Amino acid sequence: MSEQSQAPTPTASDVAQQRTRAEMFFDPVCPWAWMTSRWLMEVEKVRDIDITWSVMSLSVLNEHRHVDQGYREMLDRSWAPVRTVIAATQDLPEDEANVLRKKMYDALGQRIHLDHRGTEHLEQVIAEVVEELGLDPALNDVQHGDSVDAQLRASHQRAIDLVGDDVGTPVVSVNDVAFFGPVVTPAPRGEAAGALWDGCVLVAGTPGFFEIKRTRDKDPDFS
Repeated sequence: MSEQSQAPTPTASDVAQQRTRAEMFFDPVCPWAWMTSRWLMEVEKVRDIDITWSVMSLSVLNEHRHVDQGYREMLDRSWAPVRTVIAATQDLPEDEANVLRKKMYDALGQRIHLDHRGTEHLEQVIAEVVEELGLDPALNDVQHGDSVDAQLRASHQRAIDLVGDDVGTPVVSVNDVAFFGPVVTPAPRGEAAGALWDGCVLVAGTPGFFEIKRTRDKDPDFS
């Protein structure tokens, strides 16, 4: 009687190839990007995805656009956190840089959004994050100049190249397609997060699909 053949045990490489690689481009000051990032963290629990966290910038996006004075003042302040994230991670191996970008995003977002400190005190917020994460205190000075703006603009442009310039933040890329959003509140959890992910990937991957949209009638719900 012959022995029953067994399927070969999957290797680590096989498992890695079965996982979906996604990338989210964020600006720490954007509350809607924060909501999307919390949703993606839920998706990680119910789908086999690995996320790269990358920087884009509302300040760069709106640099030459006509916007109202209050929004322009917010944009002028908002160079600070993205410059700091770029400076802290630019010389690291990508795996380490990705981990640190996410840690910095979480720490910045906690203060800006969950602690309701907004963009009025970003210099202090950044100093707290640098200290909390044990980073070089010299990073506190990066926000005041343009020393890393070339790298910041390059990261931002990667997002724009994926979706075009008629978008904001966040941008999500998966399976060779990318899209703006989703703009959602509150962030779905559990299988509801996975179902939204499946739907986004489906519509974004449909040839000729461009847009679904309706007017927002709720503010971000951070609960």
